[in-house]
Amino acid sequence: MPSPGSADFLQPSAHSALNWSAAIARCQARGNAYVIATVINTQGSTPRDGGSKMVIDADSTYDTLGGGQLEFLVVQQARELIARNKNCQLLRAIPLAAEAAQCCGGNMVVMLECFAARQWQMALFGAGHVCQALVQILGGLPCQVRVIDNRPELMTNTLPGNCHYAFYADPVSAVEVLPDNTWVVIFTHDHALDFALCRALLTDRRWAYCGLIGSHTKALRFRKRLADAGFAADDIARIYSPVGLPEVKGKLPMEVAVSIAAQLQSLYYAQAPVNTAPSSRWREIKSLLQQERSAHIVCE
Repeated sequence: MPSPGSADFLQPSAHSALNWSAAIARCQARGNAYVIATVINTQGSTPRDGGSKMVIDADSTYDTLGGGQLEFLVVQQARELIARNKNCQLLRAIPLAAEAAQCCGGNMVVMLECFAARQWQMALFGAGHVCQALVQILGGLPCQVRVIDNRPELMTNTLPGNCHYAFYADPVSAVEVLPDNTWVVIFTHDHALDFALCRALLTDRRWAYCGLIGSHTKALRFRKRLADAGFAADDIARIYSPVGLPEVKGKLPMEVAVSIAAQLQSLYYAQAPVNTAPSSRWREIKSLLQQERSAHIVCE
């Protein structure tokens, strides 16, 4: 992709026909980082009024704030935020004549809200009934999900936007290409495959979570077999089996899926950092708007 300062940074082909609201839904479904740019104040002659919005991701822009150098500056700033991949907000005052070289000569204050790409990666080994129920829940959570199986006939159901199928003739081979810190759930149709996946994951050990479906008897047998295979007890204990919260009862696929999703969510948010720093965002907005009003009064 061209660097933000390059001449071909804003090619017309990068502009999408989607409006800003549809673009937000698309970016959220795909888990991509994106920026919402909103005009929050205007003075004088400007190409768009207050409240106008556009959305920018790493490759495309959606809707418009008026085009020209103004939009170039907004997109450039947005892509810099996207590259940092952190949730943040930024206010930018743009004098159109002085900074954007636009003859309309007004002033605009634009707020850029950056939403980071989803870091919560999941891999579901096995596309059976419990998996199909679980993805309906995960479709509403801030994660990206791979459904891995060697049975293409099970990969026909429509998945939520943040989930996709990945066919592997040998699902064990998928372990080595999983992103670091992937959250893994194993519920294949084959106990031998389940065990091979556990061995591969304990050898790889780059994952953040591993859950294995099955009874307590299956869990005990797997622990013994893994110990006999030379794996350390502390490593074996990292595998949650039976997977799911024990207090969430039920054996139907959706009931099991609810139990698994509850465990995934409770563990994920338990380790997620909490931002306790006081926010000065609204004070910053108020101060900037006050400066703009003062400048307007002086001009009159």
